Amino acid sequence: MSRSLNKVMLIGNVGADPEIRVTASGVKVAKVSLATNRTWTDRGGQQQERTEWHRLNMWDRLADIVEQYVHKGDRLYAEGRLEYSQSEDDKGNVRYFTDIRVFDMVMLGGQSGGGPPMDSSPRRPKPQQQSGGGNPFDADDDDLPF
Repeated sequence: MSRSLNKVMLIGNVGADPEIRVTASGVKVAKVSLATNRTWTDRGGQQQERTEWHRLNMWDRLADIVEQYVHKGDRLYAEGRLEYSQSEDDKGNVRYFTDIRVFDMVMLGGQSGGGPPMDSSPRRPKPQQQSGGGNPFDADDDDLPF
């Protein structure tokens, strides 16, 4: 069997406060619109810019974090996979959607400031550094590259 890859990495600005809902089975979902910008110079030498809007979906613990910390205007790095869906509107027209199911996110700053790295995996709380003692290079530090 051959392997495949479905991976999306985006850096952009949140277009509106996240929409939070809970599924019938009690799972929390956060929906976020993210804008990315592209600039180029056209053949006439004029600077052009285009904004693309992306629909992000975060689930479970990541949705809890988004609900608490993410706001309109924030800058985010989001990593996930493309998912396609469709639904029928009130008039029977089929609408198609492309969403990004986010599994890792980092707040890069913005209106509400930066924040800690955010992802869907559970993290152990780090020990609090106390003044006048303690080892700042704790062996359990998750930020070490080895």
